[in-house]
Amino acid sequence: MAAIQPAEATVEWWRDAAIYQVYVRSFADGDGDGTGDLAGVRSRLPYLVELGVDALWFTPWYLSPLADGGYDVADYRTIDPAFGTLAEAEKLIAEARELGIRTIVDIVPNHVSDQHVWFRSALAAGPGSPERELFHFRRGRGESGELPPNNWVSEFGGVPWTRLDDGDWYLHLFATGQPDLNWAHPAVRREHEDVLRFWFDRGVAGVRIDSAVLPAKDPALPDFTPGTDPHPFVDRDELHDIYRSWRAIADEYDGIFVGEVWLPDAERFARYLRPDELHTAFNLGFMSCPWDAGRLRTSIDDTLAEHAPVGAPATWVLSNHDVTRTVTRYGREDTGFDFAAKAFGTPTDPELGTRRARAAALLSLALPGAVYVYQGEELGLPEADIPRDRIEDPMHFRSGGTDPGRDGCRVPLPWRADAPYAGFGGDAEPWLPQPESWAKYAADLQSDDPHSMLSLYRQALRLRRTEPGFAAGAPGDRAGAALTWLPSGPGVLSFTRTDGLVCVVNLDGPPTRLPAHRAVLLTSGPLDEEGRLPQDTAVWLRS
Repeated sequence: MAAIQPAEATVEWWRDAAIYQVYVRSFADGDGDGTGDLAGVRSRLPYLVELGVDALWFTPWYLSPLADGGYDVADYRTIDPAFGTLAEAEKLIAEARELGIRTIVDIVPNHVSDQHVWFRSALAAGPGSPERELFHFRRGRGESGELPPNNWVSEFGGVPWTRLDDGDWYLHLFATGQPDLNWAHPAVRREHEDVLRFWFDRGVAGVRIDSAVLPAKDPALPDFTPGTDPHPFVDRDELHDIYRSWRAIADEYDGIFVGEVWLPDAERFARYLRPDELHTAFNLGFMSCPWDAGRLRTSIDDTLAEHAPVGAPATWVLSNHDVTRTVTRYGREDTGFDFAAKAFGTPTDPELGTRRARAAALLSLALPGAVYVYQGEELGLPEADIPRDRIEDPMHFRSGGTDPGRDGCRVPLPWRADAPYAGFGGDAEPWLPQPESWAKYAADLQSDDPHSMLSLYRQALRLRRTEPGFAAGAPGDRAGAALTWLPSGPGVLSFTRTDGLVCVVNLDGPPTRLPAHRAVLLTSGPLDEEGRLPQDTAVWLRS
């Protein structure tokens, strides 16, 4: 199959881009030491061009002790030696751009690593020092300060405070090795603005903002009773001033932001997408929706309605490095999603999950806006079962061993069926164990199979780029203007875009007759003998 030619540069390329998420540690191993690296990514750029993506989003590749998969950053201006060097990163950014693929890097404003020079200086300086003002240090409660300063709960579960030998406690909404920054301190703001310029100067096209609604805290750090008190660290108004200052920097470089924004309030969510703040935000509600026609339609309608007032494009995500892989999630009886719902040995039907994942791919790729594809989704990888003694994710340990954590969706990719460890790298065992059965998912096998998941994604992404019906609306158009629902039976979703393009998805209805006078562009699975669309199948049509 010939490679897709790079798309013409557009000012607002991000409005309908297909963006591929790269978890560097597990993508491809270029030096054969068992850990993915930038050399591995560079070697697979032709694969990504042929896949047909417009940009790569890299999860943190910076210097880190990897206490939380790299989201504990020790130095934003240094590439972790396990992945390569800054010079290699610059070369990768430039080479990808020459092939028509832009780069998005990940910034984690809520916290840094406990190995960051600021935090190490704060520990050395002691209680009451200026160095500790960059973080949230407090004396404890109780007779001798033995109790945490407040009743907050960590995002990973448990108490988000750790006490030092000098009596001070420090706040960490995530793991112990991720101390929260004090965003009321001007030095914290200056440092992050400098980091943004550092990476924009190196050619990145955008920045993904991790946990974007968490950095600002109520300075009093008060106790919190959900449903009663104003939230002391989620979605505080001070954040908007921070992101407006960031937007001014991005505009200097024609760069873009995508925020990880989890908010149930549509009006509060839309505030982050005003023209002087973030360009886009992850649509995590769609990803968490079960395989149900009614609930998916509601999710799509709600998403488009949220974005319409600010003229921002929606984003569509089926999976990422934090959630159970799509094939496994959709292969369960309860296909809902919850971070806390992961469990060891949950039954799943891989054939059912694969059919639904194929249909879900066509659904998400047909919707107006940008779409994100997590590495390995295009190969139809299931969630891997990680032996308990090999689990690394801190979520597992914070849960007391009851939650398997997120390692199952972070297992190194299979590239060659006949090579050791399915061609991930050399002869060294990968950093996470790769199931022996994964050779059958290898990219080289799927590349030659016209019915494989990889071939489906390649065809879909090619059509998404070349068919006029998928084109984004003009800047400022209402977000949902390019989608109109069509009449359909129970359990079926059917909508049209522009130029007569139609998407039909049969989630749980009887075999469905397709609209008349339409040519089939692509199906996720075969039609039945009467040309009807079976259950758990999707089709793209045009006039």
